[in-house]
Amino acid sequence: MKKIIPIFILFFMLMVPTASHALGLELAVGGWKQSPKGDLSYEPLTTNDELDLERDAKYDDETRFSGRLKIDMPLLIPNIYLMASPMEFDGTGSKAVSFKFGDDTFSANVPFYSKLTLDHYDIGLYYGIPFIKTASAETVNFDVGLNVRIYDLELELRQDATSLEESEDFTLPLPMLYLALQIEPVDFLAIEAEARGISISGNKLYSLIGRVKFNIFGPVFAAAGYRYDRLKIDEEDVEVDIDFSGPFIEAWFKF
Repeated sequence: MKKIIPIFILFFMLMVPTASHALGLELAVGGWKQSPKGDLSYEPLTTNDELDLERDAKYDDETRFSGRLKIDMPLLIPNIYLMASPMEFDGTGSKAVSFKFGDDTFSANVPFYSKLTLDHYDIGLYYGIPFIKTASAETVNFDVGLNVRIYDLELELRQDATSLEESEDFTLPLPMLYLALQIEPVDFLAIEAEARGISISGNKLYSLIGRVKFNIFGPVFAAAGYRYDRLKIDEEDVEVDIDFSGPFIEAWFKF
């Protein structure tokens, strides 16, 4: 996370002059309940070296802060979408067989502690398709663009009884296609869907968001929805094949 924040702040500062010409701003803060499923490994030799997040690592659901900022720009200038999603799981588990993790082999049926951090930040540029909004009398809007998701991955595993400990960390940027649909049948209600995805060099990432947004008063909105992320990567000898999903709630402010 410490590696990504300076990059994110620099990009935000570069966007400030551009944002002064914005036609609209949307800011959202909320919480996302993240349920992890899948497995991970570090320098594996066999399938026995894979750790199941639920069965072996004993990771539970976690609720984390999330934040978004959308900047609606004038015609010909791409709109901007920034999103921050902290993510961290830890637990004490065990495995019925010995397993290799990094340079060490950890003992079977001996408790170990592990922590997985997957903080990620999205930087997106997109355009709305104008004729769709016009043809639908301002009730339907479709966006298309490019998104870069930057992962800050940190992985730690230690087994106190054997004094073994391994860790790895790296930053991984992944370019993605971005698609979004907004339907606003009445002024106080909006239904939104977002899709981001990429499959490149053996890495796969898909992120789907569905949201219902209600206007409380003036510029204040309340939103609830569901988010599903699918991540499969093989980088720096770390192999991750994980799903993250769960409901979220948000407070939106539109200016």
